[in-house]
Amino acid sequence: MKAVLAAIAVSLFMATASCPASGTAPDAAKGTSNAAGGVWSMLPPLPTARGEVAAAELGGRVYVLGGLGPGAAANEEYDPVADGWRRRADIPRPVDHAAAVSLEGKLYLIGGFDGAFGPVASVWAYDPSADAWSSRANLPTPRGALGAVAVGGRIYALGGRGVGGDVGANEVYDPAADTWTARAPLMTPRDHVAASAVGGKIYVIGGRFGTFARNTGVNEEYDPERDIWTVRASLPTPRSGIASAVVDDMVYVFGGEGSTGTFDQNERYQPASDSWQAMPPMPTARHGLGAAAVGKVIYVLAGGAAPGGSQSALNEAFIVPPAAKP
Repeated sequence: MKAVLAAIAVSLFMATASCPASGTAPDAAKGTSNAAGGVWSMLPPLPTARGEVAAAELGGRVYVLGGLGPGAAANEEYDPVADGWRRRADIPRPVDHAAAVSLEGKLYLIGGFDGAFGPVASVWAYDPSADAWSSRANLPTPRGALGAVAVGGRIYALGGRGVGGDVGANEVYDPAADTWTARAPLMTPRDHVAASAVGGKIYVIGGRFGTFARNTGVNEEYDPERDIWTVRASLPTPRSGIASAVVDDMVYVFGGEGSTGTFDQNERYQPASDSWQAMPPMPTARHGLGAAAVGKVIYVLAGGAAPGGSQSALNEAFIVPPAAKP
């Protein structure tokens, strides 16, 4: 499969190099433009269909963790080179709507819901070399449908839905000390967000206020060094239950749900210019999905085609177009 994706990438590069760049006409939304390049490929499905998953890349492999349905404790690993899946050690506590982050050779699974939308505070570290989990210090604020990213050797757990509703909590985990510290909260508390980091800054994008009928496109940038938040250009298509991944210092935001159905949107944010661009849509509209990048390929995984608790075993790969020449 690696050879197949490489061939697709070469074809994409040739097409991009020989044609003028598309997407130069601005859309109505601030800072957006029409669809640019990039292609999708359908890959072997997950062994276990599920929704509301967590996903992360570690060591060139992709892990899909937990979720609604039979996969609530599942830990499944995809190897892009072998183009195959294998089951790894189950999560000690089944969970959905959790967040996953890789840092210093381990995966961290943070928060989530208990299967009945009760927020949990559990934090687990997974060591792939030992295929084993260990318990870590609990989140100070139990919550699910949150975002999490690693910056500067620490993990930031951001937003989500807690015991009393949406929270703006920004809590930072130090793996060496196994401790959490509260930092400046989000400007706009919300849940079912996407979170990514570029250039040492954190972007918390989209989400909703309690229900998917109240989606938002809010995009807030956090500077860990200064402990301050700044409002940035909004996600063009307000949505929640989304996933994001970073390639070439640009954030790709996939899928989502709303009151009328699910989204196939793939929209790209460039922090350097504070602008958005529409990218080729997903083959299958869905929400509660995971996304993880390996090189120039983003794997968009699982999720449901209908709003609510739907599930799938989809593994759709987006091959990112070559970066534009200066």
